[in-house]
Amino acid sequence: MTATRLRLGLPSGSLHDATIDLFAKAGYRITGTRRSYKPAIDDPELEVRLLRAQEISRYVEAGFLDGGITGKDWIEENDSDVEVLARLEYSKATSSPTRWVLVVPENSPVQSVRDLEGKRIATEAVGLTRKFFETHGVSAKIEFSWGATEVKVPELVDAIVEITETGTSLKANHLRVVDVLTESYPLVIGNRTAMADTWKRSKLERLVLLLQGALNARNKVGLKMNLRQEQLGRLLGLLPSLRNPTVAPLTQEGWVAIETVIDEMVVREIIPRLKELGAEGIIEYPLNKVVY
Repeated sequence: MTATRLRLGLPSGSLHDATIDLFAKAGYRITGTRRSYKPAIDDPELEVRLLRAQEISRYVEAGFLDGGITGKDWIEENDSDVEVLARLEYSKATSSPTRWVLVVPENSPVQSVRDLEGKRIATEAVGLTRKFFETHGVSAKIEFSWGATEVKVPELVDAIVEITETGTSLKANHLRVVDVLTESYPLVIGNRTAMADTWKRSKLERLVLLLQGALNARNKVGLKMNLRQEQLGRLLGLLPSLRNPTVAPLTQEGWVAIETVIDEMVVREIIPRLKELGAEGIIEYPLNKVVY
């Protein structure tokens, strides 16, 4: 057993599956996650704790966790004093940020936050919402919602502040966005005392490198082929890539091997054109990580 470990908080709930999948792409296998507070991970230098994203920044700040992954929104909501090491651009279903939005029924006369003076607002993010209304000089009654917030307007409250990724649920409930309070991506955070420890900082930074590499590889593939040397200039003008592709001579005189990384959606457009240039042995393969 290793003498030194990094205790890491990962989000349960809506981000659970996307986070476990991201760690798998980064090379870490986490098992026993559905009902376990302490899932197993195949790295003896890591201890994982599964917690609600809303709580993680508080436990990191207090030192119960050395680091964690949680949303920018919950760090702001908790007003947590933590060190931010990186932003990870992923969410439950897409790579877009989640948004906290001020929402009213479609037929509501409310057109701006100023129209909610003296009104009742329900939300899980009471702190964020209170700061937003104070910034706009609007006095309203902000109350905590235990869930099913979308069904509370207009019968119980005049408006809600809710988190959304695609807006589909809001539309399904006939709700309209009045304003956006904040956008949020997951952040990798560290306890300030723990990050003063050279080993713990290095361990977390190396983990971040691999997680970002896994994110960089999304929607990208490797592409390799053989081509006559005389067609290389035309191919370079056709082929978008992260950098100039790798070109190596083949044992067959006048031919080169080419390898590059490319957006997956571009491949379907250019493979027929590569074939027209005379490319042979075209191979497309998936990527787990791209480290810049």
